[in-house]
Amino acid sequence: MMGNNLPKATEVVELYKSNNITRMRIYDPNQAALQALKSSGIEVLLGVPNSDLQALASSSNANSWVQKNVKSFWPDVKFRYISVGNEVSPNTGATSNLAQFVLPAMRNIHNAISSAGLNDHIKVSTVIDLSLLGNSFPPSQGAFRGDIRGYLDPIIDFLVETKAPLLANIYPYFSYVGNSGELSLKYALFTAPGVVVQDGQKGYRNLFDAMLDALYSAVEKASGAQLQIVVSESGWPSEGGTKTSIDNAKTYSSNLIRHVKGGTPKKLGKAIETYLFAMFDENQKQPELEKHFGLFYPNQKPKYPLSFGGETIGDDSTPKICMFTF
Repeated sequence: MMGNNLPKATEVVELYKSNNITRMRIYDPNQAALQALKSSGIEVLLGVPNSDLQALASSSNANSWVQKNVKSFWPDVKFRYISVGNEVSPNTGATSNLAQFVLPAMRNIHNAISSAGLNDHIKVSTVIDLSLLGNSFPPSQGAFRGDIRGYLDPIIDFLVETKAPLLANIYPYFSYVGNSGELSLKYALFTAPGVVVQDGQKGYRNLFDAMLDALYSAVEKASGAQLQIVVSESGWPSEGGTKTSIDNAKTYSSNLIRHVKGGTPKKLGKAIETYLFAMFDENQKQPELEKHFGLFYPNQKPKYPLSFGGETIGDDSTPKICMFTF
């Protein structure tokens, strides 16, 4: 995390446990964090940093990485997924040179996990964002951009083959800000009074569902009809940008937590595994709004009361369902 005033890893794990938060995403194999997670019972989505992708395209390096960062901690640390790369795109300047390494690294990490006898416990995937979509409206017409199909289709084939989910960062906030002339704030915050978008027989009352179902439609068109999607990040900043406030952040987060239990119009009744971003504000990020996604302040106090199934952080509570990123 990018902050110089954040709690120690052991304190963070205790904060998770005290709030009955049972899943965590970490973006790299930070050894202090992994040590602190031992025997915590917290399930972990462990990230392979983009900077490691080229090295892990070598099978020997991947075997060493899994030995050091996974096998040596298992079963004391309950790994759930390994995400190989975050938001890599073959046509985005910052990551375009890394796209060629993503699938080889995924295969090598998967093979190393399998060789360790952990394939039934840990699934290997990668994280995308929705900039890879060429069309997202209406949701049923969601489709990937033609210029990334050569990169993404083989990844989807691999995930189908290994029965692993696709991980996706989904932010209605950024979609709303980029299209505020066309999208209402209530639609983005789950507070629209009725259907906003009618797509055939399916009615959409919130932007999150529309974005996720557009991605499901795109995945189906890429031969991934059986693929599950896990929302690996979603959140709303509390200051620093357009329509950022503690009230809006609270409204989004609390409504998201309630909503994901029931699925989307396309996947009605199927709960959506979702990781809220982020656990803490991070004072070294840029631009300014990126500093303010935290649900907690660095002093471990909740930024706002947040209800989890009738119980509330900030009111001496123990929420039963939630997944945060750290």
